[in-house]
Amino acid sequence: MSIETGAPGDLLSAHPETAYFWGRVAADGECEDGCVTVRTSDETAARRLASIAGAERADHRIVEREYAHDTSITRTEDEYTVQVLGGLADRASAALGLPFDGQAGGYRFDTLAAHDRQLLRGLLEGCGTVCFKSDDEAVGVSFVHEDERLLRTVQSLLDSAPVDAPYDDLADASSGYWFGVADDAVPDLADWVYDGSEGTGLFAPSRRRKLRKSVERVR
Repeated sequence: MSIETGAPGDLLSAHPETAYFWGRVAADGECEDGCVTVRTSDETAARRLASIAGAERADHRIVEREYAHDTSITRTEDEYTVQVLGGLADRASAALGLPFDGQAGGYRFDTLAAHDRQLLRGLLEGCGTVCFKSDDEAVGVSFVHEDERLLRTVQSLLDSAPVDAPYDDLADASSGYWFGVADDAVPDLADWVYDGSEGTGLFAPSRRRKLRKSVERVR
């Protein structure tokens, strides 16, 4: 069984929990005046994010979401929202370079560098897509986001990872920008990103399961 993570004393200090949390916020959340918001389609991940943030609960609703690569196609799914009220959003913007109230961010994650695995895991689960390519017998992993600077930050994290993870150049997507990780690199990247996750609870079970099952099919 996974360990339920608790709330760090300071959400801006360097911990595996905070690295995962801010990766999720950067990928699928926002910092606004008086509020940090993070979203997930996984109920278990929502509970863990709420626990890390010290929030009482995660709000749940059914939403219609556009596909990242083709916004003309939609799907219905669960959405869980965790919010942290107060001055954290302003502090996070100053410390981590996150966009604030619609203003551009610079994404300065240096303070979380010791926990790059958890940071990248949060980013992958927040704005990454996984697909099994039956024709090529390969697993595709791509990152899609409206903010080009965030995707370039993800590329920098991949450059620094201890596994070889080459990637394509950024390209336009209907929802912003995207890039793909080389298919041959996905199995090793998947192993590294989720290594040790069972013992910490810092992952979305549905996302991890999909990636691992896809990788198993090509091994």
